[in-house]
Amino acid sequence: MVHGVGIIGAGPGVRSLHLPTLARLADRFAVVHVADSGSGAAGELAAQVGARASSGVDDLLADPAVEVVAVCSPPALHAEHVLAAVAAGARAVLCEKPIALTEDDAEAVIAACRTAGTRLLVGTNHLFDPAWGRAKHHLTGPVATVSVTMALPPNGRYHALVSEPAATQPVHRAPDWTNPHVAAAVLRQLVLGLAVHDLPGLRDLVPEVDEVLYARRIEPIGYEIGMLGGDTLVQLTAVMLPEGADALWRMSIATSLDRLDVEFPPAFVHVGSARARVWATDGSVTDYRQDPDDGYVAEWRALDALLAGGVAVEYDHLLDDALYAIGLADAVHEAVIAA
Repeated sequence: MVHGVGIIGAGPGVRSLHLPTLARLADRFAVVHVADSGSGAAGELAAQVGARASSGVDDLLADPAVEVVAVCSPPALHAEHVLAAVAAGARAVLCEKPIALTEDDAEAVIAACRTAGTRLLVGTNHLFDPAWGRAKHHLTGPVATVSVTMALPPNGRYHALVSEPAATQPVHRAPDWTNPHVAAAVLRQLVLGLAVHDLPGLRDLVPEVDEVLYARRIEPIGYEIGMLGGDTLVQLTAVMLPEGADALWRMSIATSLDRLDVEFPPAFVHVGSARARVWATDGSVTDYRQDPDDGYVAEWRALDALLAGGVAVEYDHLLDDALYAIGLADAVHEAVIAA
């Protein structure tokens, strides 16, 4: 059965990630409608796949051909758009991370989906990556340290985020980094817009964050965050360089017996899963083969399984993932102000 997909959002993520992924899964999904916020970009993308285009969400949600709604709008609109899709009777929703920016909104989204029976999947592509799922089971012993390192080319969405950390600031005005409240707002948004890619996987390893030890920005756009969860020390580092360095996205997990390195390729190149390597104290090295499917393909396959009815939606788990990310973002915000 081919499911009709309506995509809310027409930005680079839709163009370079979801449309190519859905083209690979044409036996299961077909894009039938694309909606933008008034930019006109939806028309161009819809024309590429023979879909309808509209502005706003009303026409898309009223389209009888839309069975699955993909929420790919800016993060501040995710909760609103998921709730609208549920109210419109969508059978399933795939929402890009995060599902919400506040605890109240996250709880409202999960409650609405649970009550309506809407199949909800959050697009945490790293968590769905086949290599990550295989390699993390290799770890032996308590996790001592976790490090997530990102060096990324410039991304217009994050540049806009940093230049507009508050609605009262003029567009493209550089933030006043000497104001701790401005700096804290930017880092909070970066946690929920960038670090959130890896937070569900981190929660598997470090279920509770007890303390944010430090949180500071890295110029021109980035952060360095240190935190403690139980006996595990965690460091999150990200930087976007103006010259557009080759992308690096690596998670390293160390126990007393081994170290696991998982390196995620740039998602838009669609070269398959992450590369994973385990280093043991006896000198042995285990390399996990790279799967042809990346996390985006895997997450859409997972949604297909939810639609088939053989898999239950883990509403509580999705809510816990959301609250974990929001709680960390709030703790980072407080740490920056207190520094």
